[in-house]
Amino acid sequence: MYRFFIQPQLDKVNNSLIGYELLMKKKTDQGWRPPANFSEVPSHTMASVLIATTKLLSLKIGSVSVNINRNQLMDKEVRDAIIEAQSILRPLRLVVELTEDVPDHDWPSEKLIPLIKDFINYGMDFSLDDCGTGVNQLDQIQDFVPLASEIKFAIQNFGEKLRDPDIEQKVVFWRDFSEKNNLRFILEGIEDEHDDALADSLNIDLRQGYFYGKPRLLKLEPDDDKF
Repeated sequence: MYRFFIQPQLDKVNNSLIGYELLMKKKTDQGWRPPANFSEVPSHTMASVLIATTKLLSLKIGSVSVNINRNQLMDKEVRDAIIEAQSILRPLRLVVELTEDVPDHDWPSEKLIPLIKDFINYGMDFSLDDCGTGVNQLDQIQDFVPLASEIKFAIQNFGEKLRDPDIEQKVVFWRDFSEKNNLRFILEGIEDEHDDALADSLNIDLRQGYFYGKPRLLKLEPDDDKF
């Protein structure tokens, strides 16, 4: 069983909530866990859960973000569900985040770009998620940058024992890249006061992470939170 959790996105400087990100998780014997790869989520399941979830969202916020990888972007059932979700959410704006998941096929940019443009034509924003990891390396996203409204960089990808000593340099690179291309920049994965202070020192306003709020389950059935 799959469900979406929501996590807040904040403008720290103005102390305001700017949106929520939908994070899909699977119910397991060990609790709710993210899929190892989102391509394992059946297209029909992704579509039906997304539509059911957006029907519950009557939040007075600017946007709701949903993650898809390149395989899902190429799936018409998933695309149709995203378009229907935007119609349900309106006037809230749906932000489609293209993740760094490695696809099972090397989809060329010329196949993906018209599909992204379709989302934009329906009034959605397009975001490049977890830049600098997976298939969202700089050389692999250049064709998508002109379509994007947002860049996200996740410091948790370099955290724990794998904390990159050059993490600040990477954050600065993507912050400046976003500014140069007139894109919003969201720093993800802020988990403690050290991360929060780093964002302060680098003058990064838009943030997301456990430090500000853990993802919470959006229940579609009364017993969704029972194991």
